[in-house]
Amino acid sequence: MTLGRNALGTLVLVPVMALFSQTGASQAANPTVMPADCAELPHSDYPMARITNGQVKAVVFLPDAEKGYYRGPRFDWSGVVGCLSLNGHTFFGEWFSKYDPLGNDAITGPVEEFRHPTSEIGYDDAAPGGLFVKIGVGVLKRTDDKPYKFGGAYEIVDHGKWTVKVKKNSVTFRQELHSTIGVAYVYEKVLSLDRHGNVLHLEHHLKNIGTKPIDTEVYDHDFFMLDQKPIGPGLQVTYPFIPVPDKPFVPSVEVDGKVVKVVAPVGRPGPGAYITGYSNKVSDYDVTTEDTGAKIGVEQTSDSAIVRSYFWGTSKTICPELYLKVHAEPGKTQGWKINYRFFTP
Repeated sequence: MTLGRNALGTLVLVPVMALFSQTGASQAANPTVMPADCAELPHSDYPMARITNGQVKAVVFLPDAEKGYYRGPRFDWSGVVGCLSLNGHTFFGEWFSKYDPLGNDAITGPVEEFRHPTSEIGYDDAAPGGLFVKIGVGVLKRTDDKPYKFGGAYEIVDHGKWTVKVKKNSVTFRQELHSTIGVAYVYEKVLSLDRHGNVLHLEHHLKNIGTKPIDTEVYDHDFFMLDQKPIGPGLQVTYPFIPVPDKPFVPSVEVDGKVVKVVAPVGRPGPGAYITGYSNKVSDYDVTTEDTGAKIGVEQTSDSAIVRSYFWGTSKTICPELYLKVHAEPGKTQGWKINYRFFTP
């Protein structure tokens, strides 16, 4: 183990098996095919860590306000998995056509976004030029009098203080944020590979250290890319309940009982609809995305119940998005866990 500092001056614990790169990062570039063992991947000159449990290998990009792989105003900066491999198969990659570290959507892996159903924390109370908060990102500036847009180019005026600790099979992220609008928190996420199975664990704790309640939702966007194959026949998503979309899917995607099936190559537009049919039981948060031909896939579970669900995809990625409720009064802490079990033949 060695100690180093990232570009923010944060102490980082780095094992011999982990790589923490701080070289100059290239800017816009087109995505490249992911190697089957994650040995080389696009944009590997950004701050990152390589972790493994002996079978699963993962590359995790690290938050960095100056040199980070992702510096956009939408998604949580922690837990960005650039590549994950098992038995010669990969499960995440670059699904977008153009890479921009400051863009909203140039991000990979089971990334998370904190998003309130109607607005963001403090957004409605802020006049144009005023401040609001996006957990995992920081304090942002409202640009106009229009409703919040999750794809908006909002300026980040305070990133908070990020601390990162890397071990052989895990990365711990911690963001402490204080704002002038009464919202403050300590957010910790531990991304770890199970010592005894092909499972990626995401364990979260959000402590409210401000004067106002924190009320929002969080979901994992997933961005599954099974072996980088185009989204087409043989790919399916299985729910423990009968999923009911709020509008018809595109013709290339059909609902068959508890399964959403891709029956033809996905083009433009891709599928996109809110899903109902779930209950308030934790057991309903158990969704499997699978390539039935290659017999590889991911089962996603949690210790919390679904409060909202969306299904989205493009020709390159499929995303069964499952939302959880986040509510913490001042002085209180909320925790939740999400697990990804990967399987191959």
